[in-house]
Amino acid sequence: MTEFDQNQMDNGNETMEDVMNSVQEVKAGDIVKGEVLAVEDKQVIVGIEGAGVEGVVPAKELSTLPVDDVNELVKVGDVLDLVVITEIGKDKENGSYLLSKRRLDAKKVWEDIEKDFQEGKIIEAPVTGVVKGGLVVDVGVRGFVPASMVEDHFVADFSDYKGQTLAFKIIEIEPSENRLILSHKAVVEADKEEKKKELLSELHEGDVVTGKVARLTDFGAFVDLGGIDGLVHVSEISHSHVAKPGDVLSVGDEVQVLILSINPDAERISLSIKDTLPGPWTDIEDKAPVGAVLDGVVKRLTSFGAFVEVFPGVEGLVHISQISHKHIATPHEVLTEGDEVRVKVLEVNPTEHRIALSIKALEEKPASEQEPKDIETYELPEENTGFTMGDILGDALKNSDEE
Repeated sequence: MTEFDQNQMDNGNETMEDVMNSVQEVKAGDIVKGEVLAVEDKQVIVGIEGAGVEGVVPAKELSTLPVDDVNELVKVGDVLDLVVITEIGKDKENGSYLLSKRRLDAKKVWEDIEKDFQEGKIIEAPVTGVVKGGLVVDVGVRGFVPASMVEDHFVADFSDYKGQTLAFKIIEIEPSENRLILSHKAVVEADKEEKKKELLSELHEGDVVTGKVARLTDFGAFVDLGGIDGLVHVSEISHSHVAKPGDVLSVGDEVQVLILSINPDAERISLSIKDTLPGPWTDIEDKAPVGAVLDGVVKRLTSFGAFVEVFPGVEGLVHISQISHKHIATPHEVLTEGDEVRVKVLEVNPTEHRIALSIKALEEKPASEQEPKDIETYELPEENTGFTMGDILGDALKNSDEE
């Protein structure tokens, strides 16, 4: 009789016949309870409850993880849930059995994972290894994350992931083949979609928010607003002309933007940087007071004068009568688009965004030239410039009225 058998009898008043009649048959696949009788270097000896026999649990069958020291896992007196692997030998009176705790634990883990898979739950697990094709994780059983399912962007080196605990979505499960495929990318994408929805509900047209330049294209810049990108069209970057967004912006730049429009269904947001900046006509009376002398560039020529840009986005009119002391039929006689000229400010109208300029006021008047008094020499504008007849004719009209 084994020590375990004797203990069983000592715990009650059963007779030997009672014990023999109560012994249950043990066969492979049975789930049993075993009391730890002895702990050895590479195995644990247990007594199988209700069977009156002993069994052996090899160290590798104690845990799903590698076992360095058996004593750290179990001690004498512990009761373990085990599965019978097979019967080994007939050298003992009632035989001896090979048992496993690892396989039973794994079976329970697979059952839990399969339940999580059916319910679409997200699980967390530590990354235990990095292999050529992706990541190895421990969820009680071995799980694999293909490289394409680690992140929603390209990752060249996965070494930093080892030891991290990440969230995963279960993609594929096959317990009979010990196959478990997981995806961290799916969790990242789902989180981003949720943040997009929250952000879209919080943003409104007319809001001024801060973002970072995420991407540059020929037609504009995409700005990350904290989970969703909005587009700043190239025409909305600056008050002055911008040929390419990369000329004035870089990826990573922090910028303030005005929300022009939001399309929640298409997840499309239109933004403007220039509308958050002072306009070119802001404080124009301080930048170009009457009498100031400015440098400018001839932008356009018409039959009645020249439009000169004196600040980015700010053009003033040099009427044909203010171009030269000499009589000219058209501005083209003395000016060309692109010419750099110096002008004097004659009048500023910030409300109407108009500036009247003069080139001849900065030139010495020839002694032989006389000021024309006949107002019929002035030509009417050929386009709508925003200047009135009085603006164009200037003092000449006033002098004519007095006469």
